Amino acid sequence: MALLLVVLIAGASVLYARLGDGAKPDQLQPQGGTATTTANGTTAATGGTTAPQTPTTPAPDFTAYTAAGEAVKLSEYKGKPIVLNFWASWCGPCQSEMPDFDAKHKALGDKVQFLMVNMTGGRETLATAKKFIADKGYTFPVLYDTEADAATVYGVYSLPTTYFVDANGNLVAQATGAIDAETLQRGIDMIYGG
Repeated sequence: MALLLVVLIAGASVLYARLGDGAKPDQLQPQGGTATTTANGTTAATGGTTAPQTPTTPAPDFTAYTAAGEAVKLSEYKGKPIVLNFWASWCGPCQSEMPDFDAKHKALGDKVQFLMVNMTGGRETLATAKKFIADKGYTFPVLYDTEADAATVYGVYSLPTTYFVDANGNLVAQATGAIDAETLQRGIDMIYGG
């Protein structure tokens, strides 16, 4: 009986590994319409197909704060594609994707607005978040969600979570969990035609 159990567990492990090959959890999920107009006027299609513009979902507005304590609304960035990422310094998956976000910000920062929204409160303090960014030398803009307005409006329940918003202020795609550089680029391609 014990041998049968070992064989079953080994078989299940092999099957799980094979099924998992090429399957990435928390992949980019299109939101709203199937096609969107990018900042330069071209059409970026989601899901690899070109389709007429369909009803879109406006990105919900929220208020967060700069490191200096200045109130900022998401709607102030309308007119430029936005990569909106929710994170915390204690979050290992958040830490793993940040170098890719910083590299893309350095490459595209004047064309695509990166907004890294820190989930400030509870386990995360303003001081620990600021220290983390300074210690790592990240250059992307950080907003601090000290009143949980952004987290509430977006229903963020898992970190990290990333949204891709087109220049017209519409949600185009979302990913829950850490994303790699390739997935980040795919999301950017959906909101910015380059």
